Amino acid sequence: MKEKVSCLSLRKFALPLILMSALSAASAAQNAAAHPNWPGPGQLFVGACYQPIDRTPEQIDGDIAIMKHAGFNVVRMGDLSWDSFEPSQGKFTFEWFDKIMDKMQAAGIRVILDIPGSPAPIWLHRAYPGVDLVTQNGTRLPPAERYMDDISDLGYVRELGIMAEALTKRYAHHPAVIAVGYNNEIGNGFMSYSEADRQRFITWLKKKYGTVEELNKAWATQRWSRRLNSFDDVDLPLGDGPGPFERYLDLHRFWSDVTVARLEELDAIRQRNMPGLPSISNLWDTAGRRGFDYLSTYKSYVSFGAEGFYPGDPVGGVFGAMTVKGDLATPIWFNEFTAGGGGNYGTPGRSRMYAHLALMIGAQGILAWTFNSHLGGEEQALFGLVDHDGTPSWKVDEFARIASEFKLLSKYGFPRSTHPEVAIAYSFDSFIDSNPNTPSNTTRQFFQPAYTDQVQGAFDPFFRANIDTAIINIGHADLSPYKLVIVPADYVMDAASAKALREYVSGGGAVLMTAFSAKVDEHGQWFNTPLPGRLSDVFGLKTNAFYDIPAALKFQLGGDSIDTKVHHYEVLEPSTATVIARFTNTADHTPVVTINKFGKGNAIYLATESNPSVIGPLMNYLYKVAGIQPGPRTPEGVFARVVDGRTLFVNTSGEEKRIPIAGLRKGILSNREFEGTVVLGPMEADLIQ
Repeated sequence: MKEKVSCLSLRKFALPLILMSALSAASAAQNAAAHPNWPGPGQLFVGACYQPIDRTPEQIDGDIAIMKHAGFNVVRMGDLSWDSFEPSQGKFTFEWFDKIMDKMQAAGIRVILDIPGSPAPIWLHRAYPGVDLVTQNGTRLPPAERYMDDISDLGYVRELGIMAEALTKRYAHHPAVIAVGYNNEIGNGFMSYSEADRQRFITWLKKKYGTVEELNKAWATQRWSRRLNSFDDVDLPLGDGPGPFERYLDLHRFWSDVTVARLEELDAIRQRNMPGLPSISNLWDTAGRRGFDYLSTYKSYVSFGAEGFYPGDPVGGVFGAMTVKGDLATPIWFNEFTAGGGGNYGTPGRSRMYAHLALMIGAQGILAWTFNSHLGGEEQALFGLVDHDGTPSWKVDEFARIASEFKLLSKYGFPRSTHPEVAIAYSFDSFIDSNPNTPSNTTRQFFQPAYTDQVQGAFDPFFRANIDTAIINIGHADLSPYKLVIVPADYVMDAASAKALREYVSGGGAVLMTAFSAKVDEHGQWFNTPLPGRLSDVFGLKTNAFYDIPAALKFQLGGDSIDTKVHHYEVLEPSTATVIARFTNTADHTPVVTINKFGKGNAIYLATESNPSVIGPLMNYLYKVAGIQPGPRTPEGVFARVVDGRTLFVNTSGEEKRIPIAGLRKGILSNREFEGTVVLGPMEADLIQ
């Protein structure tokens, strides 16, 4: 069953990996469940992330016994462990892991096998000094923190391919493996500023722009006397600033492409050695230090959207989860799931509440981070399910309850299949370009509040109305399934996105665009045409003046007086658009909402930032325009979805909540009968017949 793989045989695959991205062009999701190991879509999974490198054989046996008793049916292993599999270059030691894999299989626990490409071992840094990071002031940094690898270095690429090839061949036919993950939290690494990095960036620019003349145009180098006479004049833009916006945007695009290339290379190895097994990776595309453009690329390396789930609040937590699901038809996985926290032992009932909230939005698996509380390293004050002395905490019992309830709910239509009629646009380019790094800029002063907050501001009222929504990149997604597309503060309007919106509205779709949208082109330069750029005729207006007032804005809509929490507005000048509402406390009473008939569809423009206090009052109007039905009615803090004729209610608040229902109903989880009212205690959940 276990094939011995020599380093020599692996090296013939490694160098071509640099050019293998094209092999992953087909959607990874298309073969997400074609392997005999995959248990099928009708099963739910509960387990934990497990690092056996910290445990003795006797402790491992004890840990597995605890997992089995708790009803766990999945673990995620392999991450953060490269040098345990390959302690020196080309010398693989899999025998220790073979035993653990066999024990998991014997216990009925399936494994997500993580390819541990981050962090890279010390031996790799010594063999390939280019893997060491170089700061923007030229200082070489030793590999201290776990994310301190230059993943663009060709030595790193080569050795990552060798290790991934060995690992996937070794366990290609192990019956415990149900999925593969790539490079834990890739995206949260650092940019590097070596001369080799500069040359790779120049190569990327040549491919993108072709000539230095086109690069000069894209970077507006005529400004501030910064013309480039040749590509040799290019320096790496400064990630920490200062620097011009256009270069800063391309810097992030370059590192995004580097990250995506590593993921596509790993996916090509998975498809070759473990065809049919899905990829379920703990990625971190929104990481502040580097990040990457996930929603434009994810279908070439993702089978199931997955993430580490550490919510600060229900709306923000679910919003983050939906950004990794995109428009995939497959369920969501939470490869790391909230249990304790850094310096926070945990709150009884909180993980269970979030587990059912995850089920509500289409989750299939949750894995607690982490099983054992760490005795050393960066997260030694993070409390897992088992305490530092090896004693199971109350959290083991809570996750055991989750496992028992998930096993029951798998018979009632879970994991839930979602079919959202509403899509919300999210753009990596707008995220980067709306928050430039230089202190001498006007964009940061103009663009407030932050882009992601505004996207979540559009998501918030729909989630509270219990309406499924998808988070998508409009230039890289099929818009036809949606009745309404919301474009909140989409600062960068590239040609592909504009074309997609134009065709969608013309074909009969409804779009709501908010202020701050379509101000700059794909190079980060303001349009010299009427705004919103490339779409002024679609929305039947232009907007050129932008104001803030001391008092919060107010407007009239359908006879109701709306008090908002926003102060910024744009002056709309309709041409073919019809005014739906006007501000009541501005000097000029300009339009706040307009609608324009374009082709068979409707283009609605909102003159304020994307904020729940403005979008919420528009919901009834949007329902009528787009033909959308609201979800189940619930009190504040309670969320609900209907699954196969039954309703899952989740009370996320710390108070008892009462939900009106018709007649006599039974709670499947509580085994209680409710007549006229479902009563949920704090952080409680129930599926009502």
